[in-house]
Amino acid sequence: MGKPALARQICEGTEPAPRPSLRIYAPSAEMTAAANVVLSEFAPVEQATAEPAFRQLDPTPELLAELADASERLETAQPEEIIAWAHHRFAPHLTMATAFGPEGCVILSMLAKVAPETYVFNLDTGYQFQETLDLRDKIARLYGIEVDMLQPELTVPQYEAFHNGPLYKTNPNQCCFDRKIKVLRAAATKHHAWMSGIRRDQSTDRARAGIVEWDKKFNLVKISPLANWTKKDVWKLILDENIPYNPLHDQGFPSIGCWPCTRAVSEGETDERAGRWSGTAKTECGLHTLEQQDGSGI
Repeated sequence: MGKPALARQICEGTEPAPRPSLRIYAPSAEMTAAANVVLSEFAPVEQATAEPAFRQLDPTPELLAELADASERLETAQPEEIIAWAHHRFAPHLTMATAFGPEGCVILSMLAKVAPETYVFNLDTGYQFQETLDLRDKIARLYGIEVDMLQPELTVPQYEAFHNGPLYKTNPNQCCFDRKIKVLRAAATKHHAWMSGIRRDQSTDRARAGIVEWDKKFNLVKISPLANWTKKDVWKLILDENIPYNPLHDQGFPSIGCWPCTRAVSEGETDERAGRWSGTAKTECGLHTLEQQDGSGI
């Protein structure tokens, strides 16, 4: 068989015949559309794994019985055990609300050991002491727990302009409701259970708190790891473990809330909440009251 024409020409020293020039035309709109259809039909489709939609818990008889049983079993448990149970039962839908009081700081120190991934938030009314805000940063540096600061829709200037002045002077119940209760209710829709730092020896309302119970006000399971602790228990742990706390406690403030409604207590005042809403019958912001009528107790 003879050599191919091109090879024969090279061997024989002759030049190959010139090739005709190639003209390239842009594809028409019809061709491009047809190609896109083909690609869409045969391109691989990524299958996203959809997470089940979050649903709030319903206080069924079965759930209420479970909570009552757990509360009874945990009555004599240490706070770390209660937190571990709560994390096992409700994570990742477990949260904690803290105002950075001594009890809250103690629980945060325990969370860092037991369940550091727990979502923690603060109801930032816009009226908090600077010392409280500084404590939040100190805890974040020490324990690695970033507390989310949840705020009302209106800033303090907007809120006071809307009410023609500071509402805490004329209607502190409504002020607490707007800047704390409503914010917590919105946050509650994303969780199944929340932990608080209340103690039974703090007030009449709190004296009836269970370790684990259903919170009708916020439609959540409420867990109080320090319910059966005393003030002395809390401060002993703070001093023993060098847990950060608000320096205002060393200046006569046993209980700290918003600066316009909190004062230092006088010598001889034994009620640790005597400095809150001084001069009124109000003793609670409403987060931990069991009953609420016409805004009282908020």
